[in-house]
Amino acid sequence: MRTALVTGASGFIGAALVRRLLAQGWQVHVVLRPASDRALLAGLDAAQRTRLVIHEHDGGTANLIAIVGAAAPHVVFHLASLFLAQHTADQVEPLVRSNVLFSTQLAEAMAANGVTRLVNTGTSWQHHENAEYNPVCLYAALKQAFEAVLRYYVETAGLRVVTLKLFDTYGPGDPRPKLLHLLKRHALSGEPLAMSPGEQLIDLVYIDDVIAAFLLAQAQLDTAPAGSMKDYGVSSGAPLPLRQIAAVYAQASGRALNIEWGGRPYRPREVMVPWTAFDSVPGWRPTVALEDGIRHCLQ
Repeated sequence: MRTALVTGASGFIGAALVRRLLAQGWQVHVVLRPASDRALLAGLDAAQRTRLVIHEHDGGTANLIAIVGAAAPHVVFHLASLFLAQHTADQVEPLVRSNVLFSTQLAEAMAANGVTRLVNTGTSWQHHENAEYNPVCLYAALKQAFEAVLRYYVETAGLRVVTLKLFDTYGPGDPRPKLLHLLKRHALSGEPLAMSPGEQLIDLVYIDDVIAAFLLAQAQLDTAPAGSMKDYGVSSGAPLPLRQIAAVYAQASGRALNIEWGGRPYRPREVMVPWTAFDSVPGWRPTVALEDGIRHCLQ
């Protein structure tokens, strides 16, 4: 029985990964803050509950070292983060704590316990305008900062790392206030929705395809040499203009959307064309078309 340690397990993607690992027979340890909402981890069957161990992190490095030591994982999946497309001054500290401090504590805990396999999570927003590095926002800059920190642990502790840089993700039961959630609310209410002109391309990847990429990434680590780092993009390969996504949603739901296109401006540093200069995880390709994915969400 393989053992995984998962951070960010209270989030939509992390919880979906935990469920898939348990379904495949893994022993799964998760790291949560004491106040984390665990609703997305509810409803497991009795057999799965016996293979799920929840650890509460008190915020300290020593505590995280003890957690990783107790779990003794074959691989660590690091999904914990704080995402903000735009930040205010009072949000700088929580952004840094979540995306750099906790992440560095995790790498230190892995090194201290001789755990070397890490599947890390990044964002396509580290590559604005298709640059090798150009952060769309502070969140993306901090994701890049942790990759720089990881290089130290790769060189000194022999970590082998695969970073999956995610595009937009969606799926049934997603509680995040993202695009499809917004469209659903306004489709049901009929209220007008002020949106940008809607010409930006958005790359939506269905949750099952995202989880498949994580599993293939961890399998790749079994043969990766110590001290290696690789990153991949997890893309649908078929980004669509926001206007077209809204039209697909309206057709799939059978409900008209009252959208005021151009009712608000584009965000600062709006991503008009997603990152394309990436490799995909070997053996991975998306399997769920947007129309089908939206129908799954509506069901």
